[in-house]
Amino acid sequence: MEKILQKKSLPKWIEKCASYHIYAPVKKDALWHYNIIDKPADVQLDHPNTVISPKKLIFPLREVFFEYQTDDEDKIEIKEKTPKDAPSVVFGIRPCDARALTLTDKVFQGDFADPYYLKRREMTTLVGLTCNTPPGHNCFCLSVDGSPNSKEGFDILMTDMDDRYHVQFLNKKGQKLMEKAKDLFKTPTEKDRKAAENIWKEAEKKIERQIKNIKTIPQKLKGMFESPLWDQESLHCIRCGICTYLCPTCHCFDINDEVLSSSPSKGKRVRTWDTCQFPDFTMHSSGHNPRGDSASRLRQRIMHKFQYFVTKYKNYQCTGCGRCITKCPVGIDIIDVLEKVRDYGS
Repeated sequence: MEKILQKKSLPKWIEKCASYHIYAPVKKDALWHYNIIDKPADVQLDHPNTVISPKKLIFPLREVFFEYQTDDEDKIEIKEKTPKDAPSVVFGIRPCDARALTLTDKVFQGDFADPYYLKRREMTTLVGLTCNTPPGHNCFCLSVDGSPNSKEGFDILMTDMDDRYHVQFLNKKGQKLMEKAKDLFKTPTEKDRKAAENIWKEAEKKIERQIKNIKTIPQKLKGMFESPLWDQESLHCIRCGICTYLCPTCHCFDINDEVLSSSPSKGKRVRTWDTCQFPDFTMHSSGHNPRGDSASRLRQRIMHKFQYFVTKYKNYQCTGCGRCITKCPVGIDIIDVLEKVRDYGS
């Protein structure tokens, strides 16, 4: 279903969604982040991409599974902390970030269905914004089967058309949100449709960076486990983890029991984001570490995204958002690394 929404009507639509928690990009200290919105007028959709993807709203950086308490007889009382039945709407998501969630879905609803992740996913409606102009120079979504106009993962997808939005309602969740203020939406004219189509075509032409012959890379990686390329490319790595913490598809986590220092009989089990780029990620209790150097950790990151994930799920585990390139403090460029993999031994 296609509709036209005047930009001036966006706050009115959001007001009608008062039964939802509303999230949108907010600028703070010169950076954009997803935060909960109190005032509909605060929603701004003319933004570059956020530093951290909206993944954090469905897969939180830190999540308590349960709290526990023991008594003098060592009996344990456990109180599970499950996600609340609170529907949410996230406005302004870029196509690369919505696509990323479809890849993470494959992991968290795979052999074991993660009820925490899936509950939030079910309760969240995603309202996207196409990229008429790439949010950054390092965007390369076209290379990994994406598009600045991709509908994957969205419930609603909007296109900025100067004083109005072209709005596509893609499923029942999206249509339900539209019903909250259906009087604000108008049927597009043929001129509107052609204008939107032209914007989508021009948007793809503006993607500056692409990886040629990327489909040869997964097979190439199979023979490169012991390649000296990993040593060469990891020399600058300072093990900060920015590349993975900002990645919209990375999903590694750690689980720990935290005991309250003020009351050792009380504690909680907590899941937190982790990264394969930290030295202790694969540390064994024996002291042995199978990935004890930066080279083996870089190899793991590249092979996971462009070989292992492709083998299991038939998708690259990367959506080309470019955050890992733009924010790497030492200039490690995943596009450059992948091109060297592609040309290795040629």
